[in-house]
Amino acid sequence: MSLTKVIRTSNAPDPVGPYNQAIKAGGFIYCSGQIAIDPASNEINCLGNIEKETTQVLKNLLAVLDAGGAKAKDVIKTTIYLTDLKNFQTVNEIYSDFFKVDNPPARACVEVSSLPKGVLIEIDCVAFLD
Repeated sequence: MSLTKVIRTSNAPDPVGPYNQAIKAGGFIYCSGQIAIDPASNEINCLGNIEKETTQVLKNLLAVLDAGGAKAKDVIKTTIYLTDLKNFQTVNEIYSDFFKVDNPPARACVEVSSLPKGVLIEIDCVAFLD
């Protein structure tokens, strides 16, 4: 019997490479990085707009979490990848709206030279189901 389960939903974009949207292992859900692909059109409709990209990324992550039986309150760690740290404050404001919980998750935020498909942001996370 496998102790892992693939998490997959049509409410988030298909992976753009050889990986899964998420893997559930024990009480944890490990979500792959999400970018601002609209799952309905499989297109990036907001390329270059950090506010809209961030919102779409977080919607995608929450859809994957939901498919695995988790909610925002279950997220224990996120990693944010930005192509420009000047967008940090804007991302923080939008991120705070999605993680309106008493104990927000641990987080890392790093600037990277580029991201898939030319997006400005990518976020991954780990959730714990107790």
